[in-house]
Amino acid sequence: MFHPPAMQHAPPATIREASPLGRVLAIERATLNAIPAPRQRFLGPLILRAFHGGTGRANAAMALAPEDVSDPLVMLEEVRRFYDALGIRPRLRSTPLDPPGLSEAARAAGWRDYDESLVLHGSLSPIAQQEAALEVLTTPEERWMAVLATAEHQVEARRREKREGAALMAVPCAWLLLEDAASLFVVADGPLCGIFDLAVRPEARRRGLARRIVAAGADWALRQGCTHGYLQVSATNHASLALNTGMGFGESHRYRYLSPR
Repeated sequence: MFHPPAMQHAPPATIREASPLGRVLAIERATLNAIPAPRQRFLGPLILRAFHGGTGRANAAMALAPEDVSDPLVMLEEVRRFYDALGIRPRLRSTPLDPPGLSEAARAAGWRDYDESLVLHGSLSPIAQQEAALEVLTTPEERWMAVLATAEHQVEARRREKREGAALMAVPCAWLLLEDAASLFVVADGPLCGIFDLAVRPEARRRGLARRIVAAGADWALRQGCTHGYLQVSATNHASLALNTGMGFGESHRYRYLSPR
């Protein structure tokens, strides 16, 4: 686990002043650090990542630059072979950084779209709030995992990735727990803080715990030198979208996955 001393960072142009595409690239690169994968391969402008086949971010091909590729279908076939060899479902994570024509070629080849999500970002200082009841854990302890397990999509492969991914982290991070009823994972990467794994036990919902733990996570991030936060929310999760936009997070970009039928 990597926990260097807190440092102060000025917000770079990529976040504060850059074009929308520059902000997308900054956030997407930070997410690669926040969600590690033990297997990675570069393929032109794509990075192919694999873990246990759980979370999409650690088990998908995604672009790091919207560069032209000579033959999108050949590239897609190479992506398919990479994941087939590992016994993992082939995935292309489509973002505004896609090479021209790649996602269109995938659809033409029979790959289907699913799981559209929004990536939100915003300033941390307006929402940061110290929380006396907050526990800051240095590993995803079983109590933290038990709260996260109450959220949707927490299949066994994802849980394995959470446990094993902790040892792969190379940037400051913390697993937050509030009243043994709300969980959050926060990752500090220069000026950016990734906010993940928000969950509240069903019996403890509608008590404001989600807002409190996000605010506490923002406070933790400010003390690490972060200035802005980012998070991802399913396009169909209206409650989470309302919570986060109500706290001042706005849409940076969207992504979706494509897989062969």
